[in-house]
Amino acid sequence: MSAIDAARAVILGCAGPELTAGEAALFRAANPWGFILFARNCETPAQVRALVEALRASVGRPDAPVLIDQEGGRVQRLRPPHWPEYPPARRFGDGAARDPEGAVEMVRLGARLIADDLADLAINVDCLPCLDVADAATHRVIGDRAFARDPALVARLGRAQAEGLLAGGVLPVMKHLPGHGRTRVDSHDELPVVTEDRHALEALDFAPFKALADLPLAMTAHIRFDEIDAERPATLSPRMIDEVIRGHMGFDGLLMSDDISMGALGGAIGDRAHGALAAGCDVVLHCNGDAREMDRVIEATGSMTPAASARAAAALARLAPPEPFDRAEGEAKFRNWLRESAA
Repeated sequence: MSAIDAARAVILGCAGPELTAGEAALFRAANPWGFILFARNCETPAQVRALVEALRASVGRPDAPVLIDQEGGRVQRLRPPHWPEYPPARRFGDGAARDPEGAVEMVRLGARLIADDLADLAINVDCLPCLDVADAATHRVIGDRAFARDPALVARLGRAQAEGLLAGGVLPVMKHLPGHGRTRVDSHDELPVVTEDRHALEALDFAPFKALADLPLAMTAHIRFDEIDAERPATLSPRMIDEVIRGHMGFDGLLMSDDISMGALGGAIGDRAHGALAAGCDVVLHCNGDAREMDRVIEATGSMTPAASARAAAALARLAPPEPFDRAEGEAKFRNWLRESAA
């Protein structure tokens, strides 16, 4: 059995900027497929590099995925003074109204710059692009994280963003399948419910994900779509995952849940983890670094299935050394476009 076959079907976080002895022992025994970093874990470049190295050493896999949410705007775990600020997705969607080709070029360049930041830290997965289609009442939890209201534009900008990450040696994760744009409440706190008919969902919400179904990684949403499954949120719904995500959208990459500690999901944390895997997620994501919760999640999960392991291997095979890149030239061009587009 290879190391990836033996990996547990979970991605875990740690509590602080350094890996404790207890966390290292827990990860060594559990062998999670990967790890995720948050602002609490990121202080300086040297510290982040050391933490990433320690996480991988704990499972003995130098290519173990290390994820981060480095979107720009409100959702950016790496911030000044050590890392640049980046604009939210909406800035590119708005810019496309005046300069469509420039917006595509700049969203790709912005992602290439982010990838350069992450590659310097040995972080190899960014939870981006956000392909949720906004509307007039989209909750702020998504808000300007969405590129636009036009699904074709969302898909085009999302594709460019994914290409920029891949060019920099970082894997993209498209989110939040099958679409978070119609939500009116924050899924961190409670379960959003969407009642639109399936035709409208396929024409708008699902369309960008279907257009980018060839990407290697994707993340589910903790949202109930009554037209698809009136009993379960997408993360816990076999029908949503099999019929819509794998079927209608045609996504055959590695599917991870959103953070299972979020308030949208009810029940014990272990039951949530088991339910997500039973529904068809390949791995579950647990983010808060709480050791007691991680114990329960680990107890509720086993090794990745053969299908999940194959998808994971295919995703990691998409990693390539960063393409040649003049950072200073790219930074200057990107910042100049931002200034001009704001004028």
